[in-house]
Amino acid sequence: MTASAEARETALLAAQAAADKLATDVSIVDVSDRLAITDAFVLASAPNERQVQAIVDEVEERLRGHGVKPVRREGMTESRWVLLDFVDVVVHVQHAEERAYYALERLWKDCPTIPFVDAGTPAVAGTAGTAGPDADSPALGQETTGR
Repeated sequence: MTASAEARETALLAAQAAADKLATDVSIVDVSDRLAITDAFVLASAPNERQVQAIVDEVEERLRGHGVKPVRREGMTESRWVLLDFVDVVVHVQHAEERAYYALERLWKDCPTIPFVDAGTPAVAGTAGTAGPDADSPALGQETTGR
């Protein structure tokens, strides 16, 4: 059994919202075969607590605009690891240190991933490590001259 179409859509919306707020290492893990309580995890990182909070706010706002509200929020006080539970999708926004330490991808490595490609604006020069394309790469739809 794989994640439902609705869960996949919600996860992709959440991932794009996180990426739009410059989250790093955004990924989606389909945990539907292993967990009965949710279909997918969205994982995202940020370098500091303020950025974690900005990402969380954007994810909530974006999903609320599509009629999806969280049933639970945890970790808002510290903003080091915030969990947003949307029932079919659980969003984990972690400070980069927590992301490296807890390594959720490693814990769920047997689960398939749902492909996510940042469709937002390209990364600005000097923001290496963001979820967007490389600053030196041509923007989507641009041709290269081969010089």
